[in-house]
Amino acid sequence: MPYLKSLSSVLLAVALLLVSSLAAAVPAIQNWRTVNGVPVYFIPARELPMVDAQILFNAGSVRDGDRPGLAKLTNALLEEGAGDWSADVIADRLDQVGARFSANSRRDSASVSLRSLVNPRYLQPAVETVARLLQEPSFAPDAVERVRQQMLSALQERAQSPGAIAQDAFFKALYGAHPYASPPDGTAASLNAATRAEVQAFHHRYYTAANAVVALVGDLDRPAAEQLANALVGALPKGEPVPPPPPPPIPTSQTIRIPHPSSQSHILIGQLGVSRADPDYYALFLGNHVFGGNGLVSQLSQEIREQRGLAYGAYSAFAPMRQAGPFLINLQTRNDQVDTALQVAQATLREFTANGPKPQILEEARQNITGGFALDLAGNGKLAAALGGIAFYNLPLDYLQTYITRMNDITLEQVKAAWQRHVQPDQLITVIVGGSATPAKPQ
Repeated sequence: MPYLKSLSSVLLAVALLLVSSLAAAVPAIQNWRTVNGVPVYFIPARELPMVDAQILFNAGSVRDGDRPGLAKLTNALLEEGAGDWSADVIADRLDQVGARFSANSRRDSASVSLRSLVNPRYLQPAVETVARLLQEPSFAPDAVERVRQQMLSALQERAQSPGAIAQDAFFKALYGAHPYASPPDGTAASLNAATRAEVQAFHHRYYTAANAVVALVGDLDRPAAEQLANALVGALPKGEPVPPPPPPPIPTSQTIRIPHPSSQSHILIGQLGVSRADPDYYALFLGNHVFGGNGLVSQLSQEIREQRGLAYGAYSAFAPMRQAGPFLINLQTRNDQVDTALQVAQATLREFTANGPKPQILEEARQNITGGFALDLAGNGKLAAALGGIAFYNLPLDYLQTYITRMNDITLEQVKAAWQRHVQPDQLITVIVGGSATPAKPQ
């Protein structure tokens, strides 16, 4: 026994040392504002002569209003022309210096990203190009029509996908009239009705300094990073900050069955979760790693796949946003097994909510999360994406340094309490796409 106690003490000391070493290895986030007030979050990474920049705007589909898809249409048009540059000119300017540009639009945010070598010969033209895209997008009529048609074609593909149909129906049922219900990809009617003037007005309102944040990771010192940030967004108009979206109302529990000619049914089960600022998020994330977030070894997958062979896999996740995002269980099963799979998923959720995870399994989940933390940040691109989230959601500057400690400090009782505060197994929205519109009759 003394030997075991001594060994446990040594192992604990080693674990604490490893945690401390990893925390120390995570670079500190530097923070300042550009000349026009845009917050900048910067991590120097001197290993490679490259820089990753991400600029996020408070301009996601939550700002669509009565024109679903407007945010995505505006964002997609940024690289289609700026000033007197055509899309081909823009692409050539970036290709000639080996730079990579991307644009993306989600519910909360819209973003643009740039990856470039830091040699001024390559970096300066790339930065000048992106800055002009943000400041002077031309929104040429032919470009608006071209991107509109691309988005309409994508909608036609989504209309054939059971998973996409289920997702759209779930968000509509979950959020009702709340802006989060607006489908980011838009609707055919909305996209066909959207005008160039509406795109211009959306850009003018939301692509401003007051609604932007910048994340930088790369081979730069602080003065060079400040110069880069100013070059990217320093000329953006100040603008007015937009208020956060309102809290969503509590939805009504319901089951929606949508027939679809597919051999398998897509099932989504969920409810409102938490916002990114909710202090319970970390305990919920840890608990969900046990319940349905850790692939085939999660409790949900074990019950549905391993024990009964009802699906290839099943998973769950909390997707926090500025306001409460969804908690969602996702699985696919044969049409004739839908009701059985539903019963198992619901029973597994009720049992987990009532009793919480077993202590040993929770510790294994904790070690899996903390052990993979460094890999989650491996590479400038991953680090820049994480930094962008920290910037947009205004998380603490020591978030990366304290993450492992925060995870290690969460107790089993805190996981159970958080789960019971936020998860109501008898108040779920269920969407089933596949098979017939009515449940199969028992034999």
